[in-house]
Amino acid sequence: MSARTFTTTIYRNEATCFVPIPFDPKEAFGKARAPVKVTLNGYTYRSTIALMGGPPFIPLRKSHREAAGLEGGETLQVVVELDTEARTVEPPDDLVAALKAAPAAWSRWTALSYTHQREHVEAVEEARKPETRARRIARAVEMLSDA
Repeated sequence: MSARTFTTTIYRNEATCFVPIPFDPKEAFGKARAPVKVTLNGYTYRSTIALMGGPPFIPLRKSHREAAGLEGGETLQVVVELDTEARTVEPPDDLVAALKAAPAAWSRWTALSYTHQREHVEAVEEARKPETRARRIARAVEMLSDA
């Protein structure tokens, strides 16, 4: 089965927010930490089922929660389907140029997981000021050069 629909209550405790999964993801999707597409309140996002010593859940970042028009604590219908599409990140040109100028950083960038690449790109693209963007690019290059 490639999709599951269920009703659950979104868990939220201050900044922590997640969607509890009431089924065994390994049985449903073939692996416990399955990549999935999640639809909440008509909004769909991509994530990975998490296991942290308790029942499985799907993280719900603030940006996704807000895009779905949720506060946390709501009980609603959720659709979770196996995400079989390739996960790729398109880094901005200035980040690529800086990474390629430091060959070790570029090599490590290409080996990073989708999630870590996405986090670096989001940090750069969410900068409001050019100097903040430049500082975040420099920090990413430094982190990857030293790794």
